[in-house]
Amino acid sequence: MTSDITLFVNPAAGRGRGARSAQPAARVLRDAGFSVRTVLGENASDALRRARAAVAAGTGALIAVGGDGVVSLALQATAGTPTPLGVVAVGTGNDFARALGLPVRDPAGAARAAAEALKGDGGRPVDLGRVGETWFGTVLASGFDSRVNDRGNRLRFPTGRLRYDVALVAELAALRPVPYRITLDDGPALSVEATLVAVGNGTSYGGGMRICGGARMDDGLFDITVVGPCSRSTLLRVFPKVYRGTHLDHPKVTVHRAARVRLETPAGTDGGTGYADGEPLGPLPLTAETVPGAVRILGAA
Repeated sequence: MTSDITLFVNPAAGRGRGARSAQPAARVLRDAGFSVRTVLGENASDALRRARAAVAAGTGALIAVGGDGVVSLALQATAGTPTPLGVVAVGTGNDFARALGLPVRDPAGAARAAAEALKGDGGRPVDLGRVGETWFGTVLASGFDSRVNDRGNRLRFPTGRLRYDVALVAELAALRPVPYRITLDDGPALSVEATLVAVGNGTSYGGGMRICGGARMDDGLFDITVVGPCSRSTLLRVFPKVYRGTHLDHPKVTVHRAARVRLETPAGTDGGTGYADGEPLGPLPLTAETVPGAVRILGAA
């Protein structure tokens, strides 16, 4: 193992926590005997290009400093390679880190866990989802929650998380089920009406919403949560349960397990954009497959 490792930093994550967290993380890694190089990017595509270049050059590890957005970019660079990934989770949601029992908003602790893993077992192999050439670690979302994302991304005011609260209220007013065709592995297509369909490699999205609360990242399977047609009042009653994962017991909720899933909506139906790890993938149809042990994560429980 080379002692040269790369910090992959999103300085804007968590309202500036990314920039503030890089220094204590780097200090811990250097104190552990590693040579640390920091990579930033002018934008997401430039950052990804630089991260891939570091991996191709043989860095001993890529350590992502930021939130789920920078982790998503880091997965594109490390998945399917022998380069392990460390996560210094200091963003707003940190769902990937939480699912793996990694320290959250503790840059020194996260860096220490990564250093110990590099000197020890080299990290834990975990599964990832893949849609085409795009990898994801947590959840692929479609339906109501993806339409909230779409609307929120179009709004110029208000800013921050309030923008998505406004988008949520607007989408509730227009709530409607979507006709889906869901194909699990090589089985027959299921025709269902659904408020949303979430494909979980990990358990949560949106900063702790355990939409796929039973998902595991080492079993080679997705948990696919289907929320059937429901009224606005039902959705509002069930929504708070998502943070505990107890929504899975509701009669409107069905969970399937499969290694590959295809989501389709009929021609002329607005199924919205699919989002994975909070990043847009594009409109349905989409096919996702699990890739067992696609990346090694440093310090994962």
